[in-house]
Amino acid sequence: MKHVYGWLLLTPAAILLVGFTHYPAAMTLFDSFFSTGTVVRPSRFVGLDNYAALADDPIFWQVLGNNFWFALGTIPSAIALAMVMALWVNEKLPARALVRMAYFTPTVLPMIAVANIWLFFYTPQIGLLDQFNALFGVASHNWLGDPDTVLGAVMLMVVWKEAGFFMIFYLAALQSLPPELEEAAKIEGASRWYFFRRVTFPLLMPTTLFVLVNATINSFKLVDHLFILTKGGPDNASSLLLYYIYQVAFSFFDTAYASTLTVVLLALLAGLAVLQFLLIERRVHYR
Repeated sequence: MKHVYGWLLLTPAAILLVGFTHYPAAMTLFDSFFSTGTVVRPSRFVGLDNYAALADDPIFWQVLGNNFWFALGTIPSAIALAMVMALWVNEKLPARALVRMAYFTPTVLPMIAVANIWLFFYTPQIGLLDQFNALFGVASHNWLGDPDTVLGAVMLMVVWKEAGFFMIFYLAALQSLPPELEEAAKIEGASRWYFFRRVTFPLLMPTTLFVLVNATINSFKLVDHLFILTKGGPDNASSLLLYYIYQVAFSFFDTAYASTLTVVLLALLAGLAVLQFLLIERRVHYR
């Protein structure tokens, strides 16, 4: 009877999980083997033709490369900054609550609002960044219109928004650590850096694994900011994989090819998650 009661409690969540996660994923995989149907020409089975077209798509490979560099630039930066901020606000400092709120504020701002704020920073000539550079005689620069700087500009905005969110998890983990560990380290004469490297950081590894998985997922699901800031330009220099899927599905109305791209994205995220657990799980210390 207890097992039946437990399954009944899990049923609502299981229905939502299957209906909004597993079923759409299965149907997306199914649609990737068919062509895009129209009123005149119905959808038909094409096998692996969509995947063959994807392999020959230069925009896909460019977007995938953009996403690789985007993830490489944002994930370590956001996690490191979040850890530093958490260590800072965990100390006894004046106006600590105000500092915590200031760090967390970017997280609660809507994505569209954040994009518009940073658009004001990056606008040539009248933007705050160019106005600041003008004080030192630096010429105006189109940060979002230059293929060499647009991806870095978007990275900076994303790190600014996500670091405060990850800080909350690190702060919660730091506050759960036994204070006796730090007291014993002080008695033994251990430096703050040694204590962090040998005690604090290893005990934060479960949180780091959780944050790393979330940061990886976030680095592949950016759409709103690109829609406001760059629309993937110039010349797809800032386009990321999910934004390319959005374009293919809702601008080009090629739902079959969009399904193929989505399957690749899901497989890529699943592979990265498994790789992270295999490589980092050995270094995770659970108490």
